[in-house]
Amino acid sequence: MKLTVWTYEGPPHVGAMRVATGMTGLHYVLHAPQGDTYADLLFTMIERRNHRPPVSYTTFQARDLGADTAGLFKQSCQDAYDRFQPQAMIVGASCTAELIQDDPGGLAESMDIPVPVIALELPSYQRKESFGTDETFFQIVRALARPMDRTAHVTANLIGPTALGFRHRDDITEVTALLEDMGISVNVVAPMTSSPADIARMGAAHFNVLMYPEHAEAAARWCERELGQPFTKTVPIGVGATRDFLAEVAQITGISVKTDESRLRQPWWSASVDSTYLTGKRVFIFGDGTHVAAAARIARDEMGFEVVGMGCYNREMARPIRALAKEFGLTALISDDYLEVESTIEGLSPEMILGTQMERHIGKRLGIPCAVISAPVHVQDFPARYSPQMGWEGANVIFDTWIHPLVMGLEEHLLHMFRDDFEFNDAAGPSHHGGHAPQALSAPTDITPEPATVPESVATGPVGTDTAATGSDVLTWLDDAERELKKIPFFVRGKARRNTEKFATEKGVSLISVETLYEAKAHYAR
Repeated sequence: MKLTVWTYEGPPHVGAMRVATGMTGLHYVLHAPQGDTYADLLFTMIERRNHRPPVSYTTFQARDLGADTAGLFKQSCQDAYDRFQPQAMIVGASCTAELIQDDPGGLAESMDIPVPVIALELPSYQRKESFGTDETFFQIVRALARPMDRTAHVTANLIGPTALGFRHRDDITEVTALLEDMGISVNVVAPMTSSPADIARMGAAHFNVLMYPEHAEAAARWCERELGQPFTKTVPIGVGATRDFLAEVAQITGISVKTDESRLRQPWWSASVDSTYLTGKRVFIFGDGTHVAAAARIARDEMGFEVVGMGCYNREMARPIRALAKEFGLTALISDDYLEVESTIEGLSPEMILGTQMERHIGKRLGIPCAVISAPVHVQDFPARYSPQMGWEGANVIFDTWIHPLVMGLEEHLLHMFRDDFEFNDAAGPSHHGGHAPQALSAPTDITPEPATVPESVATGPVGTDTAATGSDVLTWLDDAERELKKIPFFVRGKARRNTEKFATEKGVSLISVETLYEAKAHYAR
């Protein structure tokens, strides 16, 4: 483990919290010190849930370490059962409590609790949150699910959605609708919305839809092996992937594809004249493996973007993301260090970032627009409205989410271009409000740019003046060059500035003029 200002994933017991909080009738008893009791903050504030997460803590303190912390854990288990009367319980230790080696599973087994108690072994110092969700759900399914007769008509289990997931709530609705169009009902959705009793009847379904491999692949493989249930490999995010998903479902079930694409607007707009503004935009993609893989396909095949870099933070998905990056002619960035991600983005200078809440902040610092495609996210990415990522409506939502930063960026660029115009300059009022007249007394009839000025402290000279000759290695932008630089679109302006300064340094130029700017442009265009 390491301390950091930001982190993409918490320790694995947070993943266990995500599973427990998504379910009903399940309670999580966590052996943890006072400082590790932050589940309420995570789930009630960020996800805006209307009830507390089903987690109880032992909350031992320093003075308890010299006494019986094992007894404290057993008492907490008994209190949690007496108070909440759950159908099943899971028990485990936080990263700090793991060090005192009290064995929560063994302690709970020695108690006379009349419901299934599932022990979690989550190595806090080797694994992280995504592993915690996957392992916790797998242990619950293995403990509770059993083979049974299939339902009379074809049904599926939707597995993988959890609390704190990126749009998981709405993805469930969208995937359910896709299956219903084909006459396939949903047997169980798990872990989100399910109870231990629901998990026990998962075996009645004909197949499983693996919505998020990070959170349920281990359980999907166990169900395939022990319950004879195949599972889908395609995640239906994007138009092409949704069609492939439906074809895969048809192959598994023998039911022909039936779907209603009337709500789908994204392909029409992508083929329109207006969309040519987006063609060839350079994008960098980073997040969890599932959403990065889906975003890369959408960006290249459905939006016409150029993917210049991709990566993921969860190492469980490193192999498929590396393979995918190789198909794009790229080397994947597998890292949970946001500073390394920022350095990579800065070096690539993309025109847009598709990432997490972390990349949103990075984009703000670098002046690059960012659309959020993956957890971890903040409160604004748990909208009250219906906003899926999967299925036909998900394709529409993704299209809107991605193009708005670029289209709004174009509007900002136009405002910058005309900022010296008599109607649009900073001293003028809003041009669309008739009552707001420009503050200037009258609009000039002939606008002539002011001549470039040079600070008195900087010696003037020709464009090719050597920095050594002037005795200074500080680069100075002349006023006319600064004005010309502002005409460059904001999303590549930083790169243009860096390239020009690099060119000037190599040529020994200390004063950057318009001529220097265009010479640098011609140099790097070769």
